[in-house]
Amino acid sequence: MKESSFGIDQRDIVIIGIGEWCTGDSIMTSIGLGSCIGLVLHDESKKIGGLAHVMLPKSSGKPNERAGKYADTAIDILIKELAQKGSRAPALKAKLAGGASMFQNFSGNLNIGERNAEALRALLKERSIPIIREDLGGTIGRTVTYFPKENGRLLIRQADGATREI
Repeated sequence: MKESSFGIDQRDIVIIGIGEWCTGDSIMTSIGLGSCIGLVLHDESKKIGGLAHVMLPKSSGKPNERAGKYADTAIDILIKELAQKGSRAPALKAKLAGGASMFQNFSGNLNIGERNAEALRALLKERSIPIIREDLGGTIGRTVTYFPKENGRLLIRQADGATREI
């Protein structure tokens, strides 16, 4: 059995790449969140949820864009898929992790992490989904692992090796 750094059989984990998402009750992980944000929507009563690897604040609206890539479309696709699995939007709670400032040596409007966080906060507020925990900002990338069956536990490992749970 191949164990992850969190002591989990890696064959049981769904890996969410950039712009991807997953919903259900499987353990989900997203590796290498820099300015990207891991968006979790969790339904405690159903013990299900979703994780999206959000890269940018707003989609262009063009067809065939990856819904998980943008804050606006990622929230909507997670809500839609969770509704198909029996969740109701009022039961959902959010957790956010990532949004680091990866380009601090450049001037201009390159703080994509901060812009992603602002967009997600505004969109979640519009949809009346409370953010119950967040781990945002800084200058160090993160990997997140989400456990829907364990009260929506979200483990965070920073690129420097530090770990914590939110």
